[in-house]
Amino acid sequence: MATYLLDTGIVIDVLNNKRGRGNLLDQLIREDGELATCPITITEVYAGVRPREEARTERFLRSLKFYPVTFEVAEQAGSLQNAWRQKGRTLSLPDVMIAAVAIANNLVMVTANIKDFPMPELSIHPVPG
Repeated sequence: MATYLLDTGIVIDVLNNKRGRGNLLDQLIREDGELATCPITITEVYAGVRPREEARTERFLRSLKFYPVTFEVAEQAGSLQNAWRQKGRTLSLPDVMIAAVAIANNLVMVTANIKDFPMPELSIHPVPG
């Protein structure tokens, strides 16, 4: 059984019923997958939530398995950002944090933004944009 860490864009699309993302998650669950989130995604989602969307947003996010940002995850995120900066590529802090959660917990990242996650050690389930 795989555990899928949902990128923020995927969560937002599900909440807004866009791009068939709900069907994608249903398919992953039917294939015995488990859906997960982390603090960064929750923060990014709530940064744009409207008052009328709060209850539904909370229900959905709480239905996902939660992976925290531990000291080790934070350290790995910083190391990832540093390593990619030395290669001449600037990655966003939220993206490296989400990637570090996935890598540290052997999760499969579900994203439509593959370019934001160039880490070879990251397992990705790509989704068409």
